[in-house]
Amino acid sequence: MTYKVLHVGAGGFGERWCDTFLPSNHSDGTIEVVGLVDIDAKALQIGRKHLGLKAEQCFTSAEQAFQAVDADFCTIVIPPALHEGIVDLALARGMHILSEKPIADTMEASVRIADEVRAAGRKMGITMSHRFDQDKTTLRTLVSGDALGRVNTVSCRFAGDFRAYDSWSRFRHEMNHPMLIEGAVHHLDIMADLAEAPCTSIYARTWKPEWAEYKDDTDVIVLMDFANGAHGVYEGSSAQSTGLNDWGFEYFRVEAASGTAILDHREVEVFHRDPKRIYQKNRQGRGQQVSLLPGKKWKNTLLIEQFCHWLDGGPPMATNVEDNLQSVALVFSAIESARLGQPVKVQEFLQSFRKSASIDAH
Repeated sequence: MTYKVLHVGAGGFGERWCDTFLPSNHSDGTIEVVGLVDIDAKALQIGRKHLGLKAEQCFTSAEQAFQAVDADFCTIVIPPALHEGIVDLALARGMHILSEKPIADTMEASVRIADEVRAAGRKMGITMSHRFDQDKTTLRTLVSGDALGRVNTVSCRFAGDFRAYDSWSRFRHEMNHPMLIEGAVHHLDIMADLAEAPCTSIYARTWKPEWAEYKDDTDVIVLMDFANGAHGVYEGSSAQSTGLNDWGFEYFRVEAASGTAILDHREVEVFHRDPKRIYQKNRQGRGQQVSLLPGKKWKNTLLIEQFCHWLDGGPPMATNVEDNLQSVALVFSAIESARLGQPVKVQEFLQSFRKSASIDAH
């Protein structure tokens, strides 16, 4: 079945949706884009050309668009603080929802959205695109097999040079906790996926160097404990000097009982322990190279397809809004940990908001 889509957000990363992700799924009959929304008339015009829409299918008002357009689901690619308003419009029209991460800009709003979607009987997915990139998927497939054994530690480093104002989209330079909410939301999600268990405890330290042209903290170090006994270490910064591990070129390392797997600059290598040797010594770059998995669709292009399969009656996509509350909880419990200066129990943190939402509903 071909699903009709109303797309919200043509500027910034929204343009990538208009010129790449949506057209790829339109060309094979997965979707048909029937409406486009952006408050910026110039961005709207550019998006319209990418999608081949008529003028009457394009709107600068979301309210007007949802009243006028008949669609099966909407896609949301606007700043997180604006997500909930669009979700409300979509649910009022009986639409399903596929949204960019995070679910919302606060834990309260994220839980509220998940509850509203469930109450409405609709489906909502979150595009955790980096987890579904070709290189990360290759690493996850390697780690989830039997070759390396039980995971002991997961490490990640993101180092991007976005210190100058407007180098990482203006709104991120003006928001609170940009590195955690807009960056670590992907990386912590990937780490939990590699650990193959929910995170139980998180301890974060955040700061901003004087050269970073941001309102709030750009640098973060996070320690994580997982329910299966694995541990994680994350180092993230959007104010580095040279961008050694920028978007799409992050460093991940998984240490397991029988070996080590490393992803660095989209190359995967593995080191297997020789059980006959008492002591071993290796060096990155000299392991067994692992070819990236083949595939025609990755990241958001793949997630749009997965969402449509879910609408067709298939299994829920891995990043459905209910399960994705775990990823959002990682971010906001890390923010809470940085504020308190002590570890936060992630599952208790999430549950406290679910209880609050239940009380508010009554």
